[in-house]
Amino acid sequence: MSPDIQMFRHGFFPASFNRPKTVFTFRVLNDFLLDSLECGTSAMNYYSKLRRMTSSMFPHLVPDRYRELMRVARQWRQLKTMKWHGFGHRSDNPSTGEFALFCPACPQPGINVLLSEDESLDDDPSWKYTWSFVMDGNFKAEHLHPIKPFNKVWLSDGLGFMVGKDRYKMHLAEAADMVEKSSCNNHRAVNQANAARHKLESTGIGGVACARHGCFKGERQATSTIPHSRVNHGSLADK
Repeated sequence: MSPDIQMFRHGFFPASFNRPKTVFTFRVLNDFLLDSLECGTSAMNYYSKLRRMTSSMFPHLVPDRYRELMRVARQWRQLKTMKWHGFGHRSDNPSTGEFALFCPACPQPGINVLLSEDESLDDDPSWKYTWSFVMDGNFKAEHLHPIKPFNKVWLSDGLGFMVGKDRYKMHLAEAADMVEKSSCNNHRAVNQANAARHKLESTGIGGVACARHGCFKGERQATSTIPHSRVNHGSLADK
């Protein structure tokens, strides 16, 4: 049995697989994910806490494993996501949208609604099978173009709530960049939307949620104004 598999069986996640010298316990990785989710703790602050817990008097003498924590935490989160969505013991790879949460309460014919032979979606009352969505956006969630894109590894490209990079680039090539004008003097939101963004890969995130039950759906936004982004509408029915 290889050394990395032995470590996995004893609850240790190696930072490397060929010649592992650094390991993280499953417990500390789960604790970091929970701290990051509920407390907004960054990896740097969390590792500073680990160094302080290891040596409260001389934390600077503890070896720096921040880079290893960043890499292992991404791998751990990916493995947990695959497990939560039923891919823990499957050999096939997940496809587009299979990491997104499915709203089981929304009426979806063929999934949770059985239509009779003489009934169709166009029959009245049509409100029975209507989906209702609410939309909002974060115009400050900017993402810069990577300095070394060839070193960027996509673990779940288009598998969850974010649109895949190929579809996103296709949308950018087709979408028209419209400058919004406001009748208000020095309107901050409009000024920020019209600011130069040639260094940005994305200028914000648009969120879509089920208006009835609150199940959240979201994809990376191409422009700063939600109605102009057709990417949001494109994969709502992928799941």
